[in-house]
Amino acid sequence: MKQTENILWDKISQFEKPEHAPGFLLWQASTLWRRSIEQALETIDLTHTQFVLLASVAWLTRDNKNLSQVDLAKHCKTDINMTSQVLRMLEKRGFIERTVLKNNLRSKALLVTDLGSNLVKQAIPMVEKVDAQFFATLNTTEQLNFSDYLAQLIK
Repeated sequence: MKQTENILWDKISQFEKPEHAPGFLLWQASTLWRRSIEQALETIDLTHTQFVLLASVAWLTRDNKNLSQVDLAKHCKTDINMTSQVLRMLEKRGFIERTVLKNNLRSKALLVTDLGSNLVKQAIPMVEKVDAQFFATLNTTEQLNFSDYLAQLIK
């Protein structure tokens, strides 16, 4: 087997080591965090994506406001097609209802059912417990700063 050309990292990367690259660190941290969230939610047969979308529908419709799938995708920063597929699954399982908006036949309004609401009430403490454990190495000020930094990145 022929050996490939050695990559000269100092010529192609601004970072001395991968551990210095913020993107790589974010990927590692998010992978570990997400794995913990998925393990917790698995006990109630919910994926992380399903949880985020379901909890967001519950949050965004708490004042009986109409919420479209597009608005939900924008809020969650998710792909509209993937959002629609997950919502279809949540509807099939009886956690949400999707109804056609009167003023736009192509748009669907979302509503959490009682079953979905009960699931959200069960899932949120589970997710918050995982968050508390995962971020426990940061003190309160560091956690607030970290949240602020993340908010800046997603604007």
